[in-house]
Amino acid sequence: MLYVSAELDQAVDVLDPQKQKKVGSIPTGQPESHMVVMSRDGRRAYTANVDAGTVSVLDLEARKTIKVIHVADMVQRISMSQDGRWVFTSDQKRPRLAVIDTTTNEVSNWIDLPAVGYGTAATLDGKWLLVTMQTANQVAVVDLSQMKVARTIPVAADPVQILARPDVAYVSCTGDGKVAVLNLENWKVEKLIETGPGADGLAWVERQPQK
Repeated sequence: MLYVSAELDQAVDVLDPQKQKKVGSIPTGQPESHMVVMSRDGRRAYTANVDAGTVSVLDLEARKTIKVIHVADMVQRISMSQDGRWVFTSDQKRPRLAVIDTTTNEVSNWIDLPAVGYGTAATLDGKWLLVTMQTANQVAVVDLSQMKVARTIPVAADPVQILARPDVAYVSCTGDGKVAVLNLENWKVEKLIETGPGADGLAWVERQPQK
């Protein structure tokens, strides 16, 4: 199945790619459910409900909302740690990152940031969480073993979304219309890719070899 956030309907739609049609809908119970992240076992999903400042916890098998977690006045973007233990979303009024414990579905603690955060992504080794900070034109690197910022990295203007790969991360910088390629070994930007104004969402596609 393919799960798509439908913020105007306050839901996550369920699509069948083989049939190419919508086969279900899961209500989030909250306005502006803008982003969604899923657990690896496909049983749970979490939506960031932007202006509501909440996170909805969804049971994908029963197709229902389990809980709505109040986080802040406004939140943005959402991600999950590689082991599925933590969900992260950024407070848009204060420079801090909410850490939600998926065993209790409660905000367990906060991570202080140098500036207001936006998009987040865990590195594939599970050690670090990358956080874009738009006003600072930087990416914060959070040490997940200590739950605090270890370093910051300057990128291009207005960084928003992050896509992590084994050795690099791609950071879309909407202000400059570029994607920064961040080396995860030396923590430096090794390249800027021109994409045009308004660069935001990112995805990775692996081409299958032709038979």
